[in-house]
Amino acid sequence: MPEVLVKNKEEQERIESAYQDMIASIKSGMDEQDSKNIRDAYELAVEAHQEQRRKSGEPYVLHPIAVAKICASEIGLGPTAIAAALLHDVVEDTEVTQAEIEKRFGTRIGKIVDGLTKLDSAYNSESPQAENFKKVLSTLVEDVRVVLVKMADRLHNMRTLGSMPRHKQLKIAAETSYIYAPLAHRLGLYAFKTEFLDLCMKITDPDNYQAIARKLAETKRSREAYIQEFITPLKEKLNSLDVPYHIYGRPKSIYSIWNKIKNKQVPFEEIYDLFAVRIVLDVPPEREKLMCWQVYSIVTDVHTPIPERLKDWITTPKSNGYESLHTTVIGPKGRYVEVQIRTERMDEIAERGFAAHWKYKGIKGQRDVYERWLDNVREILEDPNSDAVEFLGDFRANNLFTEEVFVYTPKGDMKILPSGATALDFAFSIHTDIGYHCTAIKVNNRLVPMGYRLQNGDQVHVYTNSHQKPSEDWLKMVVTGKARAKIRSATKEERRARGEFGKEAIQRKLKHLKVDYEESVEFLLKHFNYSSRVDFFYDIAVDKLSVPDIFRHIKAEGGRLVAVEPVPEAAPVEVESNRPRAPRKVLDKPRLMINGEPAERFEYSFASCCNPVQGDQIFAYLTANAGLKIHRSNCPNAANLMANYGYRVMKADWVSTTNSTFVADLKITGIDDGPGIIERLSHQISSALNLNIRSFSIEGYEGYFEGRISLLVPNVDQLNLAIRSLQNLDHVSTVSRVE
Repeated sequence: MPEVLVKNKEEQERIESAYQDMIASIKSGMDEQDSKNIRDAYELAVEAHQEQRRKSGEPYVLHPIAVAKICASEIGLGPTAIAAALLHDVVEDTEVTQAEIEKRFGTRIGKIVDGLTKLDSAYNSESPQAENFKKVLSTLVEDVRVVLVKMADRLHNMRTLGSMPRHKQLKIAAETSYIYAPLAHRLGLYAFKTEFLDLCMKITDPDNYQAIARKLAETKRSREAYIQEFITPLKEKLNSLDVPYHIYGRPKSIYSIWNKIKNKQVPFEEIYDLFAVRIVLDVPPEREKLMCWQVYSIVTDVHTPIPERLKDWITTPKSNGYESLHTTVIGPKGRYVEVQIRTERMDEIAERGFAAHWKYKGIKGQRDVYERWLDNVREILEDPNSDAVEFLGDFRANNLFTEEVFVYTPKGDMKILPSGATALDFAFSIHTDIGYHCTAIKVNNRLVPMGYRLQNGDQVHVYTNSHQKPSEDWLKMVVTGKARAKIRSATKEERRARGEFGKEAIQRKLKHLKVDYEESVEFLLKHFNYSSRVDFFYDIAVDKLSVPDIFRHIKAEGGRLVAVEPVPEAAPVEVESNRPRAPRKVLDKPRLMINGEPAERFEYSFASCCNPVQGDQIFAYLTANAGLKIHRSNCPNAANLMANYGYRVMKADWVSTTNSTFVADLKITGIDDGPGIIERLSHQISSALNLNIRSFSIEGYEGYFEGRISLLVPNVDQLNLAIRSLQNLDHVSTVSRVE
């Protein structure tokens, strides 16, 4: 590497060392041209990024080198993708042009780099992030390597987030959990998905993350001893098969353990399946199924099985190609243990997903699962009416589901749909025209509503009529992205056709006023808060909005439209939309800093979807017409807001104050021992903790009760104290904050 590229000799050696380490991790074969491309890409990256530093202060070029290493060692990509990974930020962040890349490295590398370069035009759109996601995801159907390099880029960014400001960490984590983690699952990159979700939790919920990590470290020795106790009797019988294998236990991810704690409402100490035992066999493809079931037989001979926990993804692989036999058995001391049985081929596909599937393509003599999936992606991309945010929502719904349902056509062909899919989703999955013209559906020879939720094993028969058309109500009856996109496209076309009458009425009026048509329509859309012309013209056509009403307070002045005075109805609408569910007097508002400035300078309120309490990690979100909303960082809506509208998200921090109270909702369950439980709960809250109860409801079911209590608390510490205090009461089983 030329001396002039890096002035600091120590850094020069560090960069060269990182490069050599990356080269050593390449597993695929390389010819002379491949080696030259990678070296040239490296030297161009060093030169182009020489003046740039990461937030941590280290040379920026270490980032593309690290991304290239992840592509090589963790995904198993070849030289073309590795060269593109080294160049992935060059066009976006330096003076080097796309044309130069293509001239120097050829079309294949050039196309991948282009796919990884953000759209300049996106910054004028409603959601720049969604536009750029759409660009990257659109490349799936041409060259999946673009997405795989992007995944490696995101993984390295997540691993090195520590030096970024807190609010940027939250945005990046939200994007990751919203799109990259489910996409990793869909591409079969399970190791990536697991690490993404763990790293996201580390940022959005650091307290619980650290608590579980600490407990896992504390229990590591006893866990390892238990695994040995579990697998020792298995080894004896497995050895008799005379087949190469390896067996080991691996802890579950922190995120999945936390999910189990939340969903099952049990403490860490009561979760037995903190790990899974994996048995991996080395057998030829034709013996895979037979040997896996033989191993299953051995496992269930040694340990008692739980039949309903058997999952056979060998006979019927998941739609992302995942194959494995999962069962749960009762091990020593009565603990539940998950056992995964698979072959080396299955294991490689499970770990590397799409990147590994080419190696084994056609091995089972069936159509490739990814080809079926990519056909679905193409159909969503073909929708000309879909904006970027709609596209992203449809893509997530149709392509990034984790749970599946298997159903059958009348001829016995199997279709895989996301769990929760409806009979109407099935119709659209067969063919768009069958969905459009669907009039009735039979499931297992019984007539069902279009919104019927499909179950595993259902056989579905769709009846059509050429005169049938989709309506907007159909959107409530489907969950898949393909169905939603097609219904939305059809209804938009219908709205557009009807809206032509409204458009003509506006054209006549604007021509009469002698003002510019395009400029005036844009003014009217903004004034009446419409996001699209189609909706505006449609509302005029159906008399929801009349032309005389529109121009009652708008006039032409100097060749353009101006508002004479505010629309009378606007004020009450604004007040209503700004009112939080738990109203507070303005004087009682707690003190906040938003983007480093006192919050009093802004119009803000607390989001009712997550009810932040002083001390919670928070962010501010600029709404379209209700000022700023303050959300908790782990709010259920946070990922969607930050992933699609990150430019509207602002940093928010509490300023210590003592005279404010916040609404916090708790869910309590336990043993119903009569009316005394109500008195004990209310006494503990009101007398012992001196907190005000805003609302209290409780119901008993056959010896079990479930209650909802809404409290007014000064801060999150007081809330946590209340949760612990209520949990310590006799006959109370769980107390959790309502998300």
